[in-house]
Amino acid sequence: MSTTIAEPRAWCVVVPHHARGAHVARHRLADELDTLVPADRLDDAVAIAAELVGNAVCHAAPLPGDVIRVAWRLLADGGLEIRVTDGGSPAGPQLRVATPDALDGRGLTIVAALATGWGVERDGLGQCVWATL
Repeated sequence: MSTTIAEPRAWCVVVPHHARGAHVARHRLADELDTLVPADRLDDAVAIAAELVGNAVCHAAPLPGDVIRVAWRLLADGGLEIRVTDGGSPAGPQLRVATPDALDGRGLTIVAALATGWGVERDGLGQCVWATL
Protein backbone atom coordinates (compact mmCIF):
# COMPACT_ATOMS: atom_id res chain seq x y z
CA MET A 1 0.00 0.00 0.00
CA SER A 2 1.43 3.40 -0.91
CA THR A 3 0.69 6.67 0.78
CA THR A 4 0.64 9.96 -1.02
CA ILE A 5 1.54 12.99 1.02
CA ALA A 6 0.59 16.31 -0.50
CA GLU A 7 3.30 18.87 -0.17
CA PRO A 8 2.19 22.19 1.23
CA ARG A 9 2.19 24.97 -1.32
CA ALA A 10 3.18 28.48 -0.25
CA TRP A 11 4.02 31.73 -1.96
CA CYS A 12 5.38 35.09 -0.90
CA VAL A 13 5.67 38.41 -2.67
CA VAL A 14 7.05 41.72 -1.50
CA VAL A 15 5.05 44.68 -2.80
CA PRO A 16 5.50 48.44 -2.55
CA HIS A 17 3.96 50.25 0.41
CA HIS A 18 1.81 52.09 -2.09
CA ALA A 19 -1.64 51.65 -3.63
CA ARG A 20 -0.10 49.76 -6.56
CA GLY A 21 1.08 47.16 -4.04
CA ALA A 22 -2.50 45.86 -3.75
CA HIS A 23 -2.66 45.57 -7.54
CA VAL A 24 0.57 43.55 -7.65
CA ALA A 25 -0.55 41.28 -4.79
CA ARG A 26 -3.99 40.64 -6.33
CA HIS A 27 -2.58 39.69 -9.71
CA ARG A 28 0.21 37.51 -8.34
CA LEU A 29 -2.16 35.64 -6.01
CA ALA A 30 -4.73 35.15 -8.80
CA ASP A 31 -2.08 33.90 -11.24
CA GLU A 32 -0.59 31.41 -8.76
CA LEU A 33 -3.89 30.01 -7.47
CA ASP A 34 -5.96 30.11 -10.66
CA THR A 35 -5.90 26.35 -11.25
CA LEU A 36 -5.53 25.32 -7.60
CA VAL A 37 -8.66 26.66 -5.91
CA PRO A 38 -12.30 27.01 -7.00
CA ALA A 39 -13.19 30.28 -8.74
CA ASP A 40 -15.44 31.53 -5.92
CA ARG A 41 -12.73 30.92 -3.31
CA LEU A 42 -10.17 32.62 -5.56
CA ASP A 43 -12.41 35.69 -5.87
CA ASP A 44 -12.71 35.86 -2.07
CA ALA A 45 -8.95 35.39 -1.64
CA VAL A 46 -8.18 38.19 -4.09
CA ALA A 47 -10.63 40.52 -2.31
CA ILE A 48 -9.14 39.67 1.10
CA ALA A 49 -5.57 40.24 -0.09
CA ALA A 50 -6.53 43.57 -1.65
CA GLU A 51 -8.26 44.76 1.52
CA LEU A 52 -5.39 43.71 3.79
CA VAL A 53 -2.73 45.33 1.60
CA GLY A 54 -4.88 48.45 1.21
CA ASN A 55 -5.23 48.68 4.98
CA ALA A 56 -1.48 48.26 5.43
CA VAL A 57 -0.82 51.09 2.97
CA CYS A 58 -3.35 53.42 4.60
CA HIS A 59 -2.85 52.65 8.27
CA ALA A 60 0.55 51.08 8.90
CA ALA A 61 4.21 51.83 8.47
CA PRO A 62 6.13 49.91 5.81
CA LEU A 63 8.71 47.24 6.45
CA PRO A 64 12.33 48.24 5.79
CA GLY A 65 12.71 49.04 2.10
CA ASP A 66 9.27 50.70 1.98
CA VAL A 67 7.52 47.38 1.31
CA ILE A 68 4.77 45.06 2.55
CA ARG A 69 5.11 41.27 2.60
CA VAL A 70 2.17 39.25 1.27
CA ALA A 71 2.19 35.48 1.72
CA TRP A 72 -0.38 32.78 1.12
CA ARG A 73 -0.46 29.03 1.47
CA LEU A 74 -2.74 26.14 0.79
CA LEU A 75 -3.64 24.32 4.00
CA ALA A 76 -3.78 20.56 4.44
CA ASP A 77 -7.54 20.73 5.03
CA GLY A 78 -8.10 22.42 1.68
CA GLY A 79 -8.24 25.92 3.11
CA LEU A 80 -6.14 28.91 2.26
CA GLU A 81 -4.28 31.30 4.53
CA ILE A 82 -3.30 34.84 3.53
CA ARG A 83 -0.81 36.87 5.61
CA VAL A 84 0.06 40.54 5.14
CA THR A 85 3.01 41.83 7.16
CA ASP A 86 3.81 45.52 7.55
CA GLY A 87 5.76 47.74 9.93
CA GLY A 88 2.82 48.10 12.30
CA SER A 89 0.79 50.99 13.58
CA PRO A 90 0.20 52.53 17.02
CA ALA A 91 -3.45 51.43 16.99
CA GLY A 92 -3.79 47.89 15.74
CA PRO A 93 -6.30 46.82 13.12
CA GLN A 94 -9.89 46.76 14.30
CA LEU A 95 -13.35 46.39 12.83
CA ARG A 96 -15.13 49.69 12.27
CA VAL A 97 -18.75 50.45 11.55
CA ALA A 98 -18.92 52.55 8.41
CA THR A 99 -21.91 54.70 7.62
CA PRO A 100 -23.54 54.11 4.23
CA ASP A 101 -21.98 57.26 2.78
CA ALA A 102 -18.50 56.76 4.29
CA LEU A 103 -15.64 56.53 1.81
CA ASP A 104 -13.68 54.02 3.90
CA GLY A 105 -13.87 51.90 7.03
CA ARG A 106 -15.12 48.66 5.50
CA GLY A 107 -11.87 46.77 4.89
CA LEU A 108 -11.78 44.45 7.88
CA THR A 109 -15.56 44.05 7.81
CA ILE A 110 -15.19 42.70 4.26
CA VAL A 111 -12.34 40.44 5.36
CA ALA A 112 -14.37 39.14 8.32
CA ALA A 113 -17.36 38.45 6.06
CA LEU A 114 -15.34 36.49 3.49
CA ALA A 115 -12.92 34.68 5.80
CA THR A 116 -13.51 31.81 8.18
CA GLY A 117 -11.15 33.54 10.60
CA TRP A 118 -8.73 36.45 10.85
CA GLY A 119 -6.39 37.94 13.39
CA VAL A 120 -3.31 40.00 14.13
CA GLU A 121 0.13 38.90 15.29
CA ARG A 122 2.80 41.33 16.44
CA ASP A 123 6.51 40.89 16.84
CA GLY A 124 9.55 43.13 17.11
CA LEU A 125 9.46 44.02 13.42
CA GLY A 126 5.81 44.94 12.98
CA GLN A 127 2.49 43.22 12.57
CA CYS A 128 0.93 40.51 10.46
CA VAL A 129 -2.78 40.47 9.69
CA TRP A 130 -3.91 37.03 8.57
CA ALA A 131 -7.11 35.53 7.24
CA THR A 132 -8.15 31.98 6.43
CA LEU A 133 -10.81 30.73 4.05
